[in-house]
Amino acid sequence: MERTLVILKPCTIQRMLIGEIISRFEKKGLILSGMKMIWLTDEILSEHYAHLKEKPFFQRVKDSMKIFPVVVCCWEGVDAVCVVRTITGATNGRSALPGTIRGDYSMSMQENIIHASDSLETANIELKRFFNEHELYTYNPALLPHLYANDEV
Repeated sequence: MERTLVILKPCTIQRMLIGEIISRFEKKGLILSGMKMIWLTDEILSEHYAHLKEKPFFQRVKDSMKIFPVVVCCWEGVDAVCVVRTITGATNGRSALPGTIRGDYSMSMQENIIHASDSLETANIELKRFFNEHELYTYNPALLPHLYANDEV
């Protein structure tokens, strides 16, 4: 099973959509392996968004992510990275398909509700950035046999 990172952005917290967004992943059948609320620092944001360092909007993105706490989550499941990205939708909320999180809750490119790891490699790096090993849990929910065929897990 894969693990992936999801960050519920400050706009999500301010709009009181935490439960709504988390329930979308739960209803799909993903397993919540870790979750906490944190206030992001400039240091961690500079590391997290290092790939955007040369972009003109780099500082604006960091400023937006520091204005309010975020909720970081680790979701687990077969092909979890791809499943989460599909549920999340296109980065620009205005072009995200209805039925996706961004398609249903976002009108912005930046204030787009959620961050989701874009690959398994990135997910592994990001999870280590936001969680200590003892903050992530491995368990088998009682419903696991109803989520996957016995040869899928």
